[in-house]
Amino acid sequence: MKKIEAIIRKSRFDDVKEALLTADIEWFSYYDVRGVGKMQQERIYRGIAYDTSTIERVLLSIVVRDINVEKTVEAIQEQAYTGETGDGRIFIYPVDDAVRIRTGERGDISLYDVK
Repeated sequence: MKKIEAIIRKSRFDDVKEALLTADIEWFSYYDVRGVGKMQQERIYRGIAYDTSTIERVLLSIVVRDINVEKTVEAIQEQAYTGETGDGRIFIYPVDDAVRIRTGERGDISLYDVK
């Protein structure tokens, strides 16, 4: 099992969500997050200067079976891509075990129903 964390633009979230559902990734968590990137600039709107160095993004947290890692990464990468600086990052971590609380099932069977 692997945990995939992806930091993406807020504007691309709906497209990424649909791509994950199409790829049969039915369960994931997401969070609104802020970060600091390379872009350090100030914008002026109606005479007021705004610091745009803090970037709003969405953090996706997904645990998948090993066989689903590549299709999950591809779905995120294809839909999050704009070609501009700030498209985001994808991180992949190993997961030792998982337990479904309701049934006590352990391992990758605990992630999804048996098909």
